[in-house]
Amino acid sequence: MSVIDAHIHQWNPFTTPRKASGPAKAARRAPFLRPVLPRVLPSATREFIGDPQYLLSPYLPADYLADGGPGHVTTIVHVEAGWHGKGPMGPVGETQWLSSLPFGQDGAPALGAIVAYADPSTPEIADVLDAHLRASPLVRGIRCMGAHSDDPGVMNWAPQAHWLTQPAFLRGFSAVAERDLNFEIWVYAHQLPDALTLAREYPGTTFVLDHYATPVGVLGPRGKHTGSTESERREILQQWHDDISALAELPNVVAKHSGLGMPILGAGPMPREQLRDGVAPLITHLDQAFGPDRTFWSSNFPIDKPNVSLADSIWILREVLGTRFDEQRVLRENARRVYRVAD
Repeated sequence: MSVIDAHIHQWNPFTTPRKASGPAKAARRAPFLRPVLPRVLPSATREFIGDPQYLLSPYLPADYLADGGPGHVTTIVHVEAGWHGKGPMGPVGETQWLSSLPFGQDGAPALGAIVAYADPSTPEIADVLDAHLRASPLVRGIRCMGAHSDDPGVMNWAPQAHWLTQPAFLRGFSAVAERDLNFEIWVYAHQLPDALTLAREYPGTTFVLDHYATPVGVLGPRGKHTGSTESERREILQQWHDDISALAELPNVVAKHSGLGMPILGAGPMPREQLRDGVAPLITHLDQAFGPDRTFWSSNFPIDKPNVSLADSIWILREVLGTRFDEQRVLRENARRVYRVAD
């Protein structure tokens, strides 16, 4: 069976504008700096990315092929990856760059869809979306990350806590809805009520929940005060459980089994059996809440790479879900439908 990986990132910090481009170029000029960099990064960054070395090198179709093995994945969905182009139309550069990569060549998977970056709160949102659509016929959605924590030790990806429900964001989102584009929701678990507000506001839009709405600290302490004790971790999990159930009641929301290797959950590298047992409550409840037609696997590579292999991310799902693991739907059909991937 051909498999669709519905969430990967491609980048080249040496030739394209990325946040990591400066450190990557410095490390290439002076290789002795590479082992030093992890120690000089802010603790919030270290806790989020784990091993920073993979951010300092290109990650391109051939690299993904090497991680997945020939024939394992035949099609990928690229999700925006922190492109730092200048000006309002800067994000369109990433979509144009993707079209130049050798997808589908020498055994590498084909590019089935693109989730581009656009910020609905900006006055240029309609023009940016149209430019993305002109740049590639594979653009199926956008992502504007909303993950934000009040814990100063947790890395933030949005300018403020309730970014997805700001009046300007909600108004500008109409441009997304009018173009029949999906919207990827990535928030931290305590922000799930904001995701619920946005998805209710636009019932005709398909919303894709990324990374289980990352419950920071659910596997171990993170930041200054998140998940510091076992009792706090139980509270995080219970609140996440309830909020996921509420979001799953909306028929226009689907969810990815992705992000299980993200260090921000509170764990580092460990045997796959230990990781399986730690994340089993997330997998089980997401499956039960959204059902077999509204969930699908995604690797989140290379972000998850420090903690879990691509093959093991599927193995964990198969182990936890058992007879509920519908290979055809979880590994292909649901993603194909959501992202309108051509056969």
